[in-house]
Amino acid sequence: MTRSPAPPASATAHADGCGCFHCGEPIPVGVRMHVEVDGTARAVCCIGCRAAAELIRDAGLGDYYRWRAAPAPRPEAADDVWSSYDRPEVQAPLVGREGPLAVVNVLVEGLRCAACSWLIDHRLAQVRGLVRASLNPATARAQLAWDPLQVSLGTLLREIAALGYRPHVLGQADTLEVATRERRTALKRLAVAGFGMMQIMMVAYALWLAPTQGMDPVIREYLRFTCLLVTTPVAFYAGWPFFAGAIASLRARHVGMDVPVAIGIGLAYAMSAWNTFTGQGEVYYDSVTMFVFLLLAGRYVEMLARHRAGSTTEALVRLVPAMALKVTPAGRERVACTELRDGDRVVVPLGESFPADGRIVAGATQADESLLTGESQPVAKAAGARVIAGSTNVGGPVEVEVDAVGQATVLAGIVRLLERAQTERPRLARLADRWATWFVVRVLGGAALVCAAWLVVDPSRAFEATLAVLVVTCPCALSLATPTAITAATAFLARRGLLVTRADALETLAGATHAVFDKTGTLTLGRPRLTKVHALDGDVDAALAAAAALERASEHPLARAFDDVPTSPATAVRVEPGRGVEGEVNGERLRIGTAGFVAELTGPVPQALAQAAVVLGGVRGWRAAFEFGDAPRPGAAAAVAGLRARGLGTTIASGDHARQVAGTATVLGIDDWHARLLPEDKLALVQRLRTAGARVLAVGDGVNDAPTLRAADVAVALGTGSALAQASADLVALRGDLATLPEAVDVARRTVAIVRQNLAWSAAYNVIALPFAALGYVPPWLAAIGMSLSSLFVVLNALRLARAPASTSTVPAAVPLPRAMEAA
Repeated sequence: MTRSPAPPASATAHADGCGCFHCGEPIPVGVRMHVEVDGTARAVCCIGCRAAAELIRDAGLGDYYRWRAAPAPRPEAADDVWSSYDRPEVQAPLVGREGPLAVVNVLVEGLRCAACSWLIDHRLAQVRGLVRASLNPATARAQLAWDPLQVSLGTLLREIAALGYRPHVLGQADTLEVATRERRTALKRLAVAGFGMMQIMMVAYALWLAPTQGMDPVIREYLRFTCLLVTTPVAFYAGWPFFAGAIASLRARHVGMDVPVAIGIGLAYAMSAWNTFTGQGEVYYDSVTMFVFLLLAGRYVEMLARHRAGSTTEALVRLVPAMALKVTPAGRERVACTELRDGDRVVVPLGESFPADGRIVAGATQADESLLTGESQPVAKAAGARVIAGSTNVGGPVEVEVDAVGQATVLAGIVRLLERAQTERPRLARLADRWATWFVVRVLGGAALVCAAWLVVDPSRAFEATLAVLVVTCPCALSLATPTAITAATAFLARRGLLVTRADALETLAGATHAVFDKTGTLTLGRPRLTKVHALDGDVDAALAAAAALERASEHPLARAFDDVPTSPATAVRVEPGRGVEGEVNGERLRIGTAGFVAELTGPVPQALAQAAVVLGGVRGWRAAFEFGDAPRPGAAAAVAGLRARGLGTTIASGDHARQVAGTATVLGIDDWHARLLPEDKLALVQRLRTAGARVLAVGDGVNDAPTLRAADVAVALGTGSALAQASADLVALRGDLATLPEAVDVARRTVAIVRQNLAWSAAYNVIALPFAALGYVPPWLAAIGMSLSSLFVVLNALRLARAPASTSTVPAAVPLPRAMEAA
């Protein structure tokens, strides 16, 4: 592409008639640029649009221009702002890690349709070093995972921006502003539609009475043209999202619910305009404006519900303050939170939020962690206690030593889990969309048959009956039935301190029949205390010091019982999850853990140590045995009883000694328990239960629980547990309260029940309304009211999930979906 003093006629015509080929904006006077796409010269308005169009064309993505539902956003100015994202201090609070990969969530401004998503996805797929790009057009969010050794974040963002979209890295983007802009646009369209509908209804009343009141034909024609003028902005401004959605669907060879809506609005408007100019037949301006207004009202309510559900994530992101009071050799200094590093010390005054994770080194206070954990009461924090970024200091000023900042904080992990759930679409939603598509295709075919039949019986009523069929059977309620219910339920559980991190978690939890619990750290507090030390050589202190040196490298809850024992760190440490730890202490190779694990190094187990929970030995022989005690977690007994009352079987799968597991099982009322299980044994237990037909709910907290959590149908990890366990789970109990589990089962079952109610209502409404509309008993304006009320009913019914149920005694067991939907 080059500048030309006399561009081809096609380019000139395009510029004069349609504006910039890429962004659609008017071309400034005197600008004469064009780009060749598909063999035709296309006029563009600036260098940025020319570069973007060239990039799309040269990447072999020219099909985008045929599929797009709207012009692309205008590219930003040439200034490169993306290189700043490659600075480590900028990435620290924004970028997470998945092993060697870097991961970031991005809000893509200007992402309007499936074609936009396709364009970005295919362009990024050509970038070497990008491992994964997951885009959700419904939320305009993308998750990027890349190898930092091959490509930088700035390069990826620059590629998106070069296509004309504006990427905002979440954690820095003002998503509240984006939501506010969406609400304002929706309100403008709704206001235009509402104002137009009110005006049209007043005029329509006069037109309805005209045949019986002797209205002058000139006045009648004047009122019709007035209706045409008022209806035009309602149909093509307020109703434009329906046309854009229909065009995008058809270009993507997909029949969505906007297709019959757009056809209905377009046909009603076109026929009314034709009859207005010819002075013959009926006009349907009242139906057009009412249809658009009621549809927009339903979608606005659904949008508000979606924004309210997303407010949990936004509130969490905004918990961390922008500035912190850092302690420096020169005194206290206000710095940006992004500048904090591990080991820094900060002073947090009363009433301010903690800027990072850390430990209190001076002072004592209370912390309000309600938005993070759901715990309504402030938590006492003394010197040495951990504090969480985003929690509020409500007691007094304290000094904190930072040990985690940015994406390493507990708060950042919670936000990542929530955002992961928001980028996925649950199976129920995919199923409802597929069934709605199936239904729309048949509705269009049915409308054609109705039209043909009425053309034979009474041609004057053919159009009205066909229009009524298209309007009354719009599957909006079908498409809203599932996502609205799941969104409301997810928001409710988040307020209870239980995060849903997988899209299909609620559906699976509703059908759970058996719960498998880890013991230590899950059913118990995970703060074991040493109750007995049996040293074979009589030197208890030496045995404790050696055991503590090895356990420093372990994340097992039993290892915490040695935290207060003074010792020197072990070397050449190797951890075997579920078995124990091996390492060198004072030049001797030792092992601590199960008797079988230590016996591989030390030899046959002495009778005196055979029944011990944890033993210590080395190449020089057996050293000691340790016994522990661990109190049950508050609420564990109530949770077990609640799950059993809801029909779930309960099992303990633990790696601890049989005597300890049996004691916990007796206290909690669990009859089925298994002790001394390795991670692979726990995995086999879950697989056996599933093979026998059970739908397994697994609950755990440790690294050794991760395989079990992954193998279960649905998994819950405690918020106080390991990061690996949380990453493997479908739900995370933030405050470690098991008592929320029975309530979560209730909410999941209510969610599936309400989804079923919504789908049943939608199906029943269409089955009843369709014959009446086809037979001509339902005028278009009544069809618009019926369809819109059906959608509003579905949304309001789903929003009942946002409230706590009055009673859980009548909550049904897992509710299956209609077989017809499964087949579709």
